[in-house]
Amino acid sequence: MTVGELFILGFYGKVIPPWLREFAAQFGLGGVILFDYSCQTRQYDNNIASPTQVQSLCAEIAGLPSQPLVFIDQEGGLVRRLKDGLGFQPLPSARDFNRLGHAEKQAILAASYDELRRLGIRYNFAPVIDVDYNPDNPNIGRIKRSYSSEIGEVEANARLVDAAARQAGVGLCLKHYPGIGGAHVDSHLEFMDISDALRPEQEELFYALAPQIFGDAVLVSHAIVRQWDAQHPMTLSPAGIGRLRHRLPATLLITDDMQMQGLQKTLGTSAASLQAIAAGMDMICIGNNLLDQELAMAGIATAVEGAAHDGSLDQAAVQRSIARVQQRKALLA
Repeated sequence: MTVGELFILGFYGKVIPPWLREFAAQFGLGGVILFDYSCQTRQYDNNIASPTQVQSLCAEIAGLPSQPLVFIDQEGGLVRRLKDGLGFQPLPSARDFNRLGHAEKQAILAASYDELRRLGIRYNFAPVIDVDYNPDNPNIGRIKRSYSSEIGEVEANARLVDAAARQAGVGLCLKHYPGIGGAHVDSHLEFMDISDALRPEQEELFYALAPQIFGDAVLVSHAIVRQWDAQHPMTLSPAGIGRLRHRLPATLLITDDMQMQGLQKTLGTSAASLQAIAAGMDMICIGNNLLDQELAMAGIATAVEGAAHDGSLDQAAVQRSIARVQQRKALLA
């Protein structure tokens, strides 16, 4: 069983490290995520130096056993790993983008998504469809990651992004289910309880858009919705993920970074990763940026493999997740 298909892993530096080559050879590998900034060195010295270098790195990653997909966060504005200062296409923040004219929006998106495809990046963790319910939200509103407080404008912009991504052949992953625009804390630092902030129309937007966007994927946040599950954040919640899967049977479900502090304070990466897969997530994202746990990755995959074999993980469900990943690889090849 190629359990490595369930993993999206990050690494530090401009070349593929030996541990990642060994992981892909032993377990297979679903994807790799690229970053420009390193939280360890606190400098922009991570995976990205120039368009030529990124293109070469992506080709090398795609050549690893099981042909991993390359993922990136290229939302625009502050959350943009490929910056125009290094020669990449400019991309404004969602809020600024929303204020542009239709033709200008289309031109910006076409240039950006054509570039992603040319570089060898196959999935973008975008668009953000969190509605700007709380402009003071430290993780969304305050840093212009939401298109608008009007849900219709959010949807219209997401559909424009989809048109450009589809044309270029780049998969999209909607974020952050079930909608964290109304949150008051930063999910990188602690669990967000959005029980009182979540609106039904926001949740419904994920269900409406996901099957229609190219790549059909949703990123699940570590938010807590007490009325669905008082004990677990969404990424670890069988009830929360079951609700999502019921509405989106074919969608690829990907966790937000498993190294975010809320999870770390309670479980740690390995236990949380096993719980996420057991709860029904298809892919777990471990960036190895917030924390350096690169050498622990093989141990986590071995634990997943063992749990699938001994029955503590539902083997059929794991196989379905692996099949969803492999289907996306075929689509985006």
